[in-house]
Amino acid sequence: MAAETDMVFRFVNSTSTNTDSDARAFRVYQVVGTAAHEELELYRFSHSMTGSAGGTTTYQRKNMNSLIFETVGHISWSSNIMASAVYFGLEEVSVKDLRKVKNATSHSRRFKSGVGAGYKWKISDNRTDLYCIDSQDKYIASWSNHERILRVTPRASAMLDRLVVTCFLNVWFKRLGRW
Repeated sequence: MAAETDMVFRFVNSTSTNTDSDARAFRVYQVVGTAAHEELELYRFSHSMTGSAGGTTTYQRKNMNSLIFETVGHISWSSNIMASAVYFGLEEVSVKDLRKVKNATSHSRRFKSGVGAGYKWKISDNRTDLYCIDSQDKYIASWSNHERILRVTPRASAMLDRLVVTCFLNVWFKRLGRW
């Protein structure tokens, strides 16, 4: 399903030695080399309890010009397990709109990026991994649960923030049995 030219991103818990760490705090590294497994830290997700029931997960992306991490959005949580809204910069999107269900037995979750562009995350045949397709059923991304790797086609690079966030949310809810 994935091509050799796909961009490869590895998700790593921020505090892998602490078993009590919140799974909403993690880092995303882009694998840039094959010989020595060169990686570039690209995203930082941090979770804080802000006085609300579930807190806020803030995500930052490295600015490749300044090499400084800049906040590009956040996820608002209505409880410790349920996210309510995602902010992509100033754009607020309901989690329901990022995980739309066509029918009760659906094995896909739909979302939009840009004006009218529709995508969906689907459960792979192995029942643990996910993949994302566009409205023409063309592959744009895949998630390996065992490796914690997200692969993204170069043509989907303009929506990388949205793919990283929706992948995380779908993995989060699937892990909780709320697919």
